[in-house]
Amino acid sequence: MTARSSQSGAMGSSLTLTLANIFIYVDDIFMTWNKSEEELRKLLDYVNTWHPNIKLDYKIAEPYLTPFISHHPQHVFINIIQTSLARAARYSSAFEAFNYEQSYIKLMLPYNGYPSTLIENEFHRYLSDYISASPVLPLIDNEKKFFQRRKKLLGQPTPRQSQVALGAATADIDNDQVDDETKQPNESPTKLDTTTIAN
Repeated sequence: MTARSSQSGAMGSSLTLTLANIFIYVDDIFMTWNKSEEELRKLLDYVNTWHPNIKLDYKIAEPYLTPFISHHPQHVFINIIQTSLARAARYSSAFEAFNYEQSYIKLMLPYNGYPSTLIENEFHRYLSDYISASPVLPLIDNEKKFFQRRKKLLGQPTPRQSQVALGAATADIDNDQVDDETKQPNESPTKLDTTTIAN
């Protein structure tokens, strides 16, 4: 008896396994898009017409920041401000771009409920070595100070780099397996070596 199916394949077939990986794979896709939201929706709707058994659900999100009213510990909100400033300094190759990012961060945080005192305190704490004395000017008021801060920041490892370095530093080298090439031969005599064969 044989079975015929147009929507499935034979169990154990290498082709069936490949097709299952294509059609049954469920996961999240993260992507960024530089064109309009309407063009993105058109593209995603078009992708959903490729095959009746493939369905791509999508959720288009706006840039997001944890609102201050959420139930997170205080250090989370402080880290958000500090990390935003670190990213601005790390990824801004020009002083003007850094000032623009600082302004954007200062506008974005109150919009998400962050108190102005917390914002100002964290800006001052982050930029303490480079702060302008004038309350009207930007916190870092000249290009030389910006590049000093950026150089200092770029010299520091990222959290991921620190994690990798810590893993390497704490590796148990003495417990690692010895390669076959460096293994010493067994010097103790075997039973065959001590047996005399007479003919």
